[in-house]
Amino acid sequence: MTSRRGMRPLLAVVGLVITVICMYVALRGVAIDDMADALRDSDLVWLLPAIPVFSLAIVLRGVRWWALYDVEQRPPLRAVMYALLIGYFFNNILPARAGEAARVIALHSRARRTPRAEIIATVVVERVFDLLALLLLLLCAYPWLPEISWLRSAAILGAIATLVLAVLIVLIVRYDARAVHWLLSPLRRIKRPGFAERVEVAAVNATRGLVALRNPVIAVRGFALTFLSWFVLAISYWILMEAFHLDLPLAAAILVTVAINLSLVLPSSPAALGVFEAATVIALNAWDVPHAEALSYALVLHLFNLVPFLIIGAVLLGPAALRRKR
Repeated sequence: MTSRRGMRPLLAVVGLVITVICMYVALRGVAIDDMADALRDSDLVWLLPAIPVFSLAIVLRGVRWWALYDVEQRPPLRAVMYALLIGYFFNNILPARAGEAARVIALHSRARRTPRAEIIATVVVERVFDLLALLLLLLCAYPWLPEISWLRSAAILGAIATLVLAVLIVLIVRYDARAVHWLLSPLRRIKRPGFAERVEVAAVNATRGLVALRNPVIAVRGFALTFLSWFVLAISYWILMEAFHLDLPLAAAILVTVAINLSLVLPSSPAALGVFEAATVIALNAWDVPHAEALSYALVLHLFNLVPFLIIGAVLLGPAALRRKR
């Protein structure tokens, strides 16, 4: 517990440093007047078709999370969607992707019979599928991408990450519960009454949450929904590009989607401020989009990903806060 508390200031400092660096990359060499002109010339009426497509992508992600559970252990879809939106809300107001923990707590509070360890395991599977789907999406768009100096390095790193994930998946599928028990075995050395028994229960529940890695039907369904959700999200980003008259192909929106979501693994400030903008600007630089226009698009795109979740989160949490106050 003490070491975990000691890590929090370190993570906060690292996140602040990364945020400052990314903000420098995003703002470097940009004239405020040029960016203001780009925002003034934008046609934000394109938000009207972009918002429903974006909403569909979020719904697909909720259905994906729900589909990763075993049929007999699956929580209600409504509870899953609630927890997902709460997670997005807290990711946007707290640093270090704290929304991941928030949605585990939110889902457990709405579906008591679903253990936390099982929920956490499904979140881990989600992240595995997200990485693989983003890499596959980038591979599909590759023939339409321009020459990008850093793409080769990114592809190598992605291949290494995919290989590591594949090995872990094979081990889990091959050894099933034994792999989870082995990973949790150091915790059994803690001498506290009943702690070893709770670790054992957590290992069993975590194994249930990894059903998507053992059941081919659930795995294929979950991965297909993951890939589709990212593709639909890229379409919403592409629609919003029309507001800035960028005249770019869908491949550009796919690259922006991949760049943003791979960069979110870095610790940063709430809402990934700076990281989001830098990833967008770097991705659009491959099409020689002027820096001011790329940054203005990045800012609007960030608000596009931020404001709806703040509003929805406040609406969902408002009644609960009112009940606690009463």
